[in-house]
This record gives sequence, C-alpha cells and structure tokens, in this order.
Amino acid sequence: MGKDLFRDQRKILNSLLSGALAGALAKTAVAPLDRTKIIFQVSSKRFSAKEAFKVIYFTYLNEGFFSLWRGNSATMVRVIPYAAIQFSAHEEYKIILGRNYGIKGGETLPPCPRLVAGALAGMTAASLTYPLDLVRARMAVTPKEMYSNIFHVFIRMSREEGLKTLYRGFTPTILGVVPYSGLSFFTYETLKKFHHEHSGRSQPYPLERMVFGACAGLIGQSASYPLDVVRRRMQTAGVKGQTYNNIIQTLQEIVSKEGYIRGLYKGLSMNWLKGPIAVGISFTTFDLMQILLQKFDEGNRN
Repeated sequence: MGKDLFRDQRKILNSLLSGALAGALAKTAVAPLDRTKIIFQVSSKRFSAKEAFKVIYFTYLNEGFFSLWRGNSATMVRVIPYAAIQFSAHEEYKIILGRNYGIKGGETLPPCPRLVAGALAGMTAASLTYPLDLVRARMAVTPKEMYSNIFHVFIRMSREEGLKTLYRGFTPTILGVVPYSGLSFFTYETLKKFHHEHSGRSQPYPLERMVFGACAGLIGQSASYPLDVVRRRMQTAGVKGQTYNNIIQTLQEIVSKEGYIRGLYKGLSMNWLKGPIAVGISFTTFDLMQILLQKFDEGNRN
C-alpha cells in the first residue's frame, strides 16, 4: 500500500515536471510570433505576413532584440503551471476514464474518452491559471513604461478596474479550451496509436513525435481560433479604451467592424506557423522527459 502510494505520487511529480519543461520550451521558442499575433488580435489592423514582419522588425529596431520576448516572463509564470497541470491532469484523467473501459496503463483510450480526457485536462489547467494568462496579454500589448513587471499589472488592474477584471474573458477561454485541448490530445494520441499499429515499433522517433504534435496543434488551434480572438479582445479592453461586456457583443462588434474572416480569423496564418512548432515541441518534450524519468526511477529501484 505504502509503495503503491509512493509510486503514484512519484508518477504525478514526474508528469508535473515533464509538463512544466515542455510548456516552457515550447512557448519560449515561439514567443516573438505569439506577441505579434496578440498585437494583431487586439487591434483593427488588417493582418498579412508582410504587416506581421513589419511589426517584428520595427519592434526590434525601436525596442531592441529582447523586446520581442516582452511579456515572456509573464508567459512563463502562466505556462509552467498551466502545462504542468494540463499534462499531469491528462495522465490522471486517462487512468480514471480507462477504468470504465477496463484499460490498463499505457494503452490508448477509445476515441470518445480520448477526446474527453484532453478537454478536461485543458479546462482544469485554464481554470487554475487564468489570471496569469490575462496578465501576459496585457504585457504583450502595452509599452514597457505602462507596466514594470507582473506584480505591477496585478496591482494596477485590481486598483483601477476591479478584481473581477482578472477573470474577464474567462468564458470564451473555457469554451475555446474544450475543442483546442480535446482535439490536440486526441489527434496526438490517435497518431501515436496509428503509428504503433502500422510500424510495429512501441515508440515513435522524436522527429515523428514532432510531426504528430504539429498536426495536433494545427487541428486544435484552427478549431478554437475565433474564441481566442474574442478572449484577447476582452482581456485587453481596459488598456485599449474599449468595452466588451460579453462574448456575443464582442463577436458582433468584431464581425460588424472587421468582417467574419478578417476579424475572427485574424492572425490565423501566423498561428499555423507558431502553433504546430509549439505543440510539436511541447508533446515531444513531455513524452521524452517521461521516458527519461521512468528509466531514472527504474534504475534507482534496481
């Protein structure tokens, strides 16, 4: 009993550590693209690859190379716990849902619970870390003189806009997380299962994992992107002099002023570049860390 409890705790800790590293590496790799995407999402500027390049270039000229990673410290404060919770929760939900189907650890869930496990993992992580996501969005779209650090954002927002502001945009976030996280984990797990059945190898190569993760990110982000735009508009309304009271009003205003495709899918092409890279790195790092830590634990027991 005691050994089983210790083993379970060790497994959860390994998942948390692997998830934290996976999230940190993935988000740091695409931080300049992510910041540029947010700038377009929260403005009425028309998006194009040329305009996106101009934003990156002029940011570099005016504010320096490392300004392209502005807000990344806030991103790390959010992403590390978010990814740790998401990946760890996904492992636990797989076990819980697997029991209902008589599935042992390591086996792939049937399609429906496979989708549900990913969606629940994303909802759990988003619910627990949402204020940090809002802070990251504020830092990404404001000049550095406005907010000196993460704590400054929290203090000013609480004082000037009220504590409720820390959860502004939460509903579209959760609505967007369900298809994004559900489809991402579902696609990745499905591709790994397909690979195992057709290659005869128990584990994909790292490059294959990257490709599987990239496909997962592409599908997940495309499905949830309009809600991501809505979320960003609601999160940054206070610093942009705008008022968005709810999802429907925000959607209507974006569509009426900017059009359906140009408004709700603004920056999607950049997401198709950064999303697959980030998700590919994230899933690959998590899996490889899990394998490494498992071997380390087995070596210690022997």
